[in-house]
Amino acid sequence: MASVAVERPAERGVGVKRVGSRGVLLLVVLGVLWGVWEGFRAIGIHYGLTRPFTVDATSMPHIHDMFKALFERPNAEGPLLIVTLLEAAAFTAKEAALGFAMGSVGGFAIGALLAHSRMLQRGFLPYVVASQTVPILAIAPMVVIWFTNPNSTFHVTAWVAVAILASYLTFFPVAIATLRGLQATDHRAVELMRSYAANRWTVLWKLRFPTALPYLFSALKISATASIVGAIIGESPTSIAGGLGGAILNFAQFYSFQPQNLWATNIVAAALGIAFFLVVVGAERLVLRHAPENVA
Repeated sequence: MASVAVERPAERGVGVKRVGSRGVLLLVVLGVLWGVWEGFRAIGIHYGLTRPFTVDATSMPHIHDMFKALFERPNAEGPLLIVTLLEAAAFTAKEAALGFAMGSVGGFAIGALLAHSRMLQRGFLPYVVASQTVPILAIAPMVVIWFTNPNSTFHVTAWVAVAILASYLTFFPVAIATLRGLQATDHRAVELMRSYAANRWTVLWKLRFPTALPYLFSALKISATASIVGAIIGESPTSIAGGLGGAILNFAQFYSFQPQNLWATNIVAAALGIAFFLVVVGAERLVLRHAPENVA
């Protein structure tokens, strides 16, 4: 017990140092990116570069102007831009969260079914892969028409239709990672459980699922950010103006004389994607910390 009491402060000290080093590294990376942006901008304007694009104050505004725009009013009587964008981000986050949940559950179910049947895997896996070759912009109008039509059997509101579009980008990484993770289980352990008359459901949840957790969380990190992209893209055909997609379309119309507003919107969208990613990272650490030793 005494040794445990001595080790805990040491572990906390190591954790604090690790967080501090990561914070310093983050600041260094951000500083490098800022220097590259501003340096290329200055060189491009000075020498009149036109490749790979014309470099000027419109195509590459100052980074400090982008952040400054967040605390300015686009309209004289309107709220600060940061207030408008945070409200839009909250709306998009609602759509993305539902899409992420639906896509994750659906992807896990598909992966589990394919992992337990080679016939289904050979028959349906090519179609699962082929589904990701269809651009989301091509299917977005059709999904909106199908699910928002009042005469439709599965009539839903517009934002739920956007969530369905977000789930389209979410399910594929989860399905493939689930399939790979469930197949990575030690066959000797599977045979041992079957020798004790364990059914498929027991083998799945007691053995295969814990083994697949690292694969699953790797896919969820990808899907978390993809759900934001799907929600933003899906807001365009639904004519939803309350999300980040509507804000991007709005500020794109005034890009020629207010480019910093569109860039500021992109910053908020990126921050929302990072927030979703960090939530999954936190869940991963919490779950795998209590996972069996052979899983964690």
